[in-house]
Amino acid sequence: MKVLITGTASGIGKGCAEFFLKENHEVYGFDKNISSIQHPKYTHFCLDIRDKSSYPEIGQVDILINNAGVQNGDDIDVNLKGTISVTEHYGIHPNIYSIIMIGSASGHTGSEFPEYAASKGGVLAYTKNVAMRIAPYQATCNSLDFGGVMTELNRPVMEDEKLWDQIMELTPLKRWMSVEEAAEWIYFMAVKNRFCTGQNILIDGLEAGNCNFIWP
Repeated sequence: MKVLITGTASGIGKGCAEFFLKENHEVYGFDKNISSIQHPKYTHFCLDIRDKSSYPEIGQVDILINNAGVQNGDDIDVNLKGTISVTEHYGIHPNIYSIIMIGSASGHTGSEFPEYAASKGGVLAYTKNVAMRIAPYQATCNSLDFGGVMTELNRPVMEDEKLWDQIMELTPLKRWMSVEEAAEWIYFMAVKNRFCTGQNILIDGLEAGNCNFIWP
């Protein structure tokens, strides 16, 4: 299948692109940065997803994975409005197979930077909107709302022993997800799943559900 993934220069997006390529799919990647992926079935476009005029004509895609995101003050414009722009341009058509939004546990809990949490909350709501609109095409749309993932962007806390210990205290599984695990989730929900749709799936090692029952 033809797969479009945003944010493929690093982290989850890169891992996801490599996983789909391993499974012999044709992959197109969007990112502001150049890509290190070298594969005959991979085509990379350097662009800002906020700029609709930069979108290339690549024909209809079967699978769209909205992964691109920031935490720098442009969160609403990139994480939410950019995701909407890409989806409306490439994802809403009768031949679409599935759309995956990369949400965040923050969209459920609000526990991060204000604009980031708000942007991801918007993605969760937009997921349901898209799911309803593409359901007549027998297509699915879900958001995968990850908690901690071992990516380059999270190094400030991963490499700080004190902060890392605090995070592990909040995480019942006592670890974060690997990029490879995130890619496996995305692949399963995009390719294998054909009936679950319109869902915001929280995958955070139970961090959001960590509560203690107090009783005498």
